[in-house]
Amino acid sequence: MKKRVTIIILLTIILAFGGAMYYLYSKNAEDPVVYETETPTTQTIIKKTVATGSILPLEEVLIKPNISGVIEEIYVEGGDYIKSGDLLARIKVVPNLDALNSARDNIDAARIDLDDQKRNLDRQKTLFDKGVVSKVDLERAQVSFDQAQQAYRAANKRFDIVKTGTTKGYGSTANTQIRATVSGMVLEVPVEVGNQVIEANNFNEGTTIAAIADVEKMIFEGKVDESEVGKLKENLPLEITVGAIENTVFDAVLDYIAPKGNAENGAIQFEIKGTLKKQDTTFIRAGLSANASIILARADSVMALKEGLVQFDGKTKKPFVEVETAEQQFERRDVELGISDGIFVEVKSGIGKDDKIKVWNAIKPEEIGG
Repeated sequence: MKKRVTIIILLTIILAFGGAMYYLYSKNAEDPVVYETETPTTQTIIKKTVATGSILPLEEVLIKPNISGVIEEIYVEGGDYIKSGDLLARIKVVPNLDALNSARDNIDAARIDLDDQKRNLDRQKTLFDKGVVSKVDLERAQVSFDQAQQAYRAANKRFDIVKTGTTKGYGSTANTQIRATVSGMVLEVPVEVGNQVIEANNFNEGTTIAAIADVEKMIFEGKVDESEVGKLKENLPLEITVGAIENTVFDAVLDYIAPKGNAENGAIQFEIKGTLKKQDTTFIRAGLSANASIILARADSVMALKEGLVQFDGKTKKPFVEVETAEQQFERRDVELGISDGIFVEVKSGIGKDDKIKVWNAIKPEEIGG
């Protein structure tokens, strides 16, 4: 019995030894692990964030009428360049019956007063000729008559204005003639001949006859997410790309960041504005959608590595790379990093431009040749 147990133990030892020897042989027979290396390059790294929005005029003026009525004629169309004071449209007044009736009553009352003052003046002249009244009394009667005449003329003008929107002597200042208040380009004329329009007053902003803007002064207006707004500050440079204008980048400067965000589709968005630098060769139409690349930081011609070559210590979280010291032998070196664009990262110190940096992914020798 003891002899059998001894034999089993010896066989187990022999099998274990044989397995160990086979494992060591297999490991020695495997191809060695080979790591590729890369050297630092010189790059210009730009850290950006992107905002979506549109191109709008810096100042857009909406021309509205001072009187209600119907559009009788339109003299401009979108795209026309105009000067302040140019005629845009003419309105035909549709009189208000109550106002018209009141104006007519005022004429009748003014005529009655005028006739009365005329009789009084004639009477005073007769009495003055007879030496009954003094010259002062005559002059007073003349003044009263003149005032009555003025009131009668004013009542007639008021009636004409209520009925037609203008009267004799007003010329180009008539309410029915809509004129530009600024110089610039007509962006749109949202009314047509025959449309009814409402005057601007304290209770109604009125109907827009035309929108005018200086297209030489355009801005980018867009929105950024709350996660990005903390990185922004005024006077940062912008690079504007417009979808409708290919292969062109417009420079701008960020000059407004909204102090308050608004909830849109479950996220807080902050409005930003940037003034575009004047473009002499390219015409940018108002309302075009655009993207703004906001340059947060920039490093020109600096030593850089691909971000994939940088490792981080599990405990300290500090960055490091592995530098080749001999054939397939590497040592760790801590590095100081600068800005990153998501592909390349600036290396400020820790390695030299000729150092060979270990690529993490190991490859086999046949993969190198193939």
